Amino acid sequence: MGGCSSQSCHHCFFEYETERMIVVKSKVVGSVFRLIQFLILFYVIGYVCVVQKSYQETDSVVSSVTTKVKGTGFTNTSDLGARVWDVADYNIPPQVEWWKKYPVLPNQSTICMSDSDCLEGSNDVRGNGIQTGLCMNYSETVKTCEVLSWCPLEIDINLPEHALLVAAEDFTVLIKNSVTYPKFNFHKRNILPDVNSSYLKQCEFNRKTDPDCPIFRLKDMVSEAEEDFQTMAIRGGVLGIMIDWNCDLDWPEHYCGPKYSFRRLDNKIPENNVAPGYNFRFAKYYKTTDGRETRTLIKAYGIRFDVIVFGTAGKFNMVPTIVNVGAALTFLSLVSSVKWSHLQNTHYL
Repeated sequence: MGGCSSQSCHHCFFEYETERMIVVKSKVVGSVFRLIQFLILFYVIGYVCVVQKSYQETDSVVSSVTTKVKGTGFTNTSDLGARVWDVADYNIPPQVEWWKKYPVLPNQSTICMSDSDCLEGSNDVRGNGIQTGLCMNYSETVKTCEVLSWCPLEIDINLPEHALLVAAEDFTVLIKNSVTYPKFNFHKRNILPDVNSSYLKQCEFNRKTDPDCPIFRLKDMVSEAEEDFQTMAIRGGVLGIMIDWNCDLDWPEHYCGPKYSFRRLDNKIPENNVAPGYNFRFAKYYKTTDGRETRTLIKAYGIRFDVIVFGTAGKFNMVPTIVNVGAALTFLSLVSSVKWSHLQNTHYL
């Protein structure tokens, strides 16, 4: 048995096998076979290569963005009088406060009868300050616990019907965006190489007439997002500036450029209108002539612009090309094997 096994292994080692080939003269079988071959080739060439570009190696974008806003507005209100607004103070009118002891506005938790009702050092995270332990007269009929806080306390009044800075819709923003594809050592900016300072001083983005200008008018961006600037500015909102850097690096560099789109990102569903819009508070601190610290508290309503950069670059690489060509050949050989298995149990005249 051992000798036979050795002899069989010897013959197997030096043998070469090929598949049996037959020719079937049938219009039906031939048509189906060619149709399947055509569909496989169409899938590989049309979808895999042309649409998906699976012959390419890909890399994700690495990006940096800086912005610069320009514009000047003028308002004349009863609170502030005539005032010019520039890039440093595009906000609603401020209110001046200073740090002192103040009876807190009365509510169920702060109404008191005597000092024993007030806990010194107590700090309500939803309140206005730290209790001093004293019960003070808020009015002739109401006493409240005194708190150490900035005064006067903020009064959240109803918003006006119109935005304060109407002229803001004509302000412009310069967006400077640099992108890199590290795998391909590819670098580019949204400001084209042939652009000079004179062009930047007078250009304004227009999708039809000047799509390469990196300076955008605020109203135009909001309008492209199908929103009204003045309406959105009253309660504020968040607008996304989407910059798409999908590039095919098998083509010359000038074919790779940014594509801009705009959309509103915050919720504006009528059924879910709790805490709508966008606002934030910030303060500017000063010292008076007598050394007392004061601050200007600003609660600003407005439109926040979020710049979102995304993209993928692809470039020809031999490895994915070989993999996809091999997959295509495997599909084609599979068709022949399936047809041969079918023919073994079929007779044709």
